Amino acid sequence: MNDFIKKALPWIGAAATGNVPGLIGMAAQTIGDVIGVQVDANQKAIGQAVTGATPEQLLALREADNEFAAKMQALGFAHAEELERVAAGDRADARGREIKTGDSWTPRGLAVLVVVGWLAVQAFLLTHVVDPAMRELVARVLGTLDGALMMVLSYYFGSSAGSAEKNRLLAGGK
Repeated sequence: MNDFIKKALPWIGAAATGNVPGLIGMAAQTIGDVIGVQVDANQKAIGQAVTGATPEQLLALREADNEFAAKMQALGFAHAEELERVAAGDRADARGREIKTGDSWTPRGLAVLVVVGWLAVQAFLLTHVVDPAMRELVARVLGTLDGALMMVLSYYFGSSAGSAEKNRLLAGGK
């Protein structure tokens, strides 16, 4: 799905798949404005919104991608690939901070907290009926925890962007 988004909407796709919350939020907002619904700021919701778009909406999204490109270029990004490098640099900075400070407990503690919180919410949802008045709140909490869980997993196990870069380097590419 990420490959489709990146090919159809290079700038919005790079922002949406780069694991930088601010850029993901901008991509979700742009897509939501075009298709007329609120799109959550996570890769899954963005992917579903784009793949579920009508042909007319896809044309409007391509126009929005051009406008998004102009905004990003005004911010100093010459190419969509630079947005992906920002995300890779962000992950490297986080890991570098851990190495420099010797503080491995903070990321681990936060990771454990996120995983335990996610598991607790999942267990609650499997054993209780959610009051219809609370469904929106529960969905929002679960969406936030889903996003946080993905960040924890990407931090500790890498991401598809990192894997693609590793494969390219191993193949001797530039």
